[in-house]
Amino acid sequence: MKISVSTLALYPKPLDEILSCLEDKGVKYCEIINEYPYDAINHDTLDSYDIKISVHAPLSDINIASHNDAIRRSSVSQIKNSIDIASEMKSKVVVVHPGSMPILGDKFQEKILKYNLDSLRECSEYADDCSVRMCVENMPDIKGLFGKDLNELEEIVNNINAYMTLDVGHANNMGVSVKEMLKSKFIKHIHLSDNDGSFDNHNALGSANIDFETFFKELNSIKYDGILVVEVKHPHEIIESLDYLKTYITDF
Repeated sequence: MKISVSTLALYPKPLDEILSCLEDKGVKYCEIINEYPYDAINHDTLDSYDIKISVHAPLSDINIASHNDAIRRSSVSQIKNSIDIASEMKSKVVVVHPGSMPILGDKFQEKILKYNLDSLRECSEYADDCSVRMCVENMPDIKGLFGKDLNELEEIVNNINAYMTLDVGHANNMGVSVKEMLKSKFIKHIHLSDNDGSFDNHNALGSANIDFETFFKELNSIKYDGILVVEVKHPHEIIESLDYLKTYITDF
């Protein structure tokens, strides 16, 4: 299987230092969160390492469902920029978060939801033109976030001709069993972390209550061939998670 590590746990170390560290550990893939200090990604950095990348569009100060036209358009532009980078770097995947309900948006829910869908569709069409697969990520149980329900997210990506990033920790936080998590045919990218269900902690794999034994059995049964990204918060959790994965995966 294709095991990747997110830059999240090593942020804000220089990207070349992160890639060198991962290469030393035998990791062949890295997911780069495309915002400062990794807002500029170029061949000069990547070509020195035998590591393939996926790109995570920016998280901070972004809302593609904003009621403010300038903020919404800028957010879409930022995602398109990540798609451009992915295309240039020969990355096949860009991970995108859905929008969220603005603080004063409750009385305009229908309009806000339309903004979210229209923005995602625009980004998906752009990604398709760039031969990049846009994978929309399911969100944790936080008020105001869109895309928390996997069934609703499946409807959205089907509607806009996109795909899903399954964040296992987010789904566990939403009370979804590991068997239910993997039902959608639109899942083409996966984020791995652990938690006890009460909060999206992004802990090391095997440190909480997610049933990864069943998860990997299900993953094998559906013949998943995408990337599995270890997305934890601290450097030591990368090592713990990679060691834990060796229980279930032998070919990385």
